Amino acid sequence: MSTLSELIKANGGRTSHADIEWLHLLMADWQLIADLVFADLVLWVPTGDGNFVAVGHARPSSAATIFYRDISGAPVRKEWAAQVSEAFSSGFMVENRVQSSDEGFTSRLSAYPVRRRVSTKSEEVTKDPIAVITRHTNLSDVKVPNRLQLNYLGCGNDLLDMVAAGYFPDFGNPTGPRRGAPRANDGLLRLDVDGNVIFASPNGLSAFNRLGIKGELEGQSLVTAATPVLKDRNVDESLPLVLTGRAPWRTDMESRNVTLTVRAIPLRSANERTGAIVLCRDVTELRRQERELITKDATIREIHHRVKNNLQTVASLLRIQARRSQSEEAKESLQQAMRRVSAIALVHDTLSEGLNQDVNFDEVFDRILMLATEVASSMNTSVRTILDGRFGQLKSAVATPLAVALTEVITNAVEHGLAERSGVVAVNAERKQRQLLITVSDNGKGLTDGKVGQGLGTQIIRTLIEGELRGSIFWSSPSEGGARVAISIPI
Repeated sequence: MSTLSELIKANGGRTSHADIEWLHLLMADWQLIADLVFADLVLWVPTGDGNFVAVGHARPSSAATIFYRDISGAPVRKEWAAQVSEAFSSGFMVENRVQSSDEGFTSRLSAYPVRRRVSTKSEEVTKDPIAVITRHTNLSDVKVPNRLQLNYLGCGNDLLDMVAAGYFPDFGNPTGPRRGAPRANDGLLRLDVDGNVIFASPNGLSAFNRLGIKGELEGQSLVTAATPVLKDRNVDESLPLVLTGRAPWRTDMESRNVTLTVRAIPLRSANERTGAIVLCRDVTELRRQERELITKDATIREIHHRVKNNLQTVASLLRIQARRSQSEEAKESLQQAMRRVSAIALVHDTLSEGLNQDVNFDEVFDRILMLATEVASSMNTSVRTILDGRFGQLKSAVATPLAVALTEVITNAVEHGLAERSGVVAVNAERKQRQLLITVSDNGKGLTDGKVGQGLGTQIIRTLIEGELRGSIFWSSPSEGGARVAISIPI
């Protein structure tokens, strides 16, 4: 499905970038309006040929939808065109007209102009509408409304009037599903201009009762009712503004056993605040799961940190043993083992610093190249390393064996290819959608007789690349000299 911006561009619309950003902000929050007015909402923008195209569609979760298929991208229908055009040109809402749809529904159509705030620092709104919202109410299922439905409709109508006046959405409104954002059916309270509750939905009242507020809320100040429950707890400094409906913010309220997320939407008319909608949702279980995840993340990071420390201790012991060894062969073997352990420790060190189990392998590889420099210095020679390209983020299950394998490849290039001479080791990393291609080349003496050795290092490289990583590796001696190792790994 095309995005709002793509639909506007495809239909030659003249909607500005600022208008598009405002419409994105509106669409992020208009599901609330659809739920409150029990109707489908369709957003229309003008096209280059003077017509209108649908760029968004919201179905109500509180009532049956009229449109079983999304109509985004469709031109305005003939039976709607006059109302949409009138709302756009006049800047006023065009009232209820009863229509019969192709699907067999009897519906009522209303069209609302959409204006936007000029900037975040100004109350000024655009003089002319930038789009139109049509409201399609299914009359086939209409019954005598109860008190809950009447209050929902009142709140929804207020928000649509604010959309037409450019007061909704607000730049400060928190939108989207982040961390359990409350919805209309989770719990709704309606406040007057002084912050007194004039209506509490059954779900809203139950949520505040679970928090510890006893009895009815209607007729009480929400702040006054909540104060005894929260007096011994640290609360967000924005909470009084939310509970009085003075600021379009969201925050949490916590009692001993219950956590509510609370969101306020100030209602305005003629540039004056007339009351507010307060949405609430019991997020106790969600917050408990978040705390568990944070604890687990901290535990995993601590484990990686301790593994890294233990591996570094092992590497230090191997280094000490190598220095005390009288046999050159034993000393070389211990140094190689030390480098392999150090390469694994690098990955765990990186994992201990992040919250996820992905590794920025470019950071790891920079430190692997430092190991190569240490090898060269121990052989009384100098090596210049060149890295071209980026490895990017890799899963820890890929990063650990790859780090050890590349340590072996680069060490081999320094110890054997550039033995007793200075030179260059060049590494190229090319990341494709499903494949990582790595080339390591040096300007040393090349492969002996054009063949790869069968030592322990080569066996380790083959086992890790071909066995554990299910990749491929190929050694060659280019005509210009030196050696080249090409590695391909699926990711």
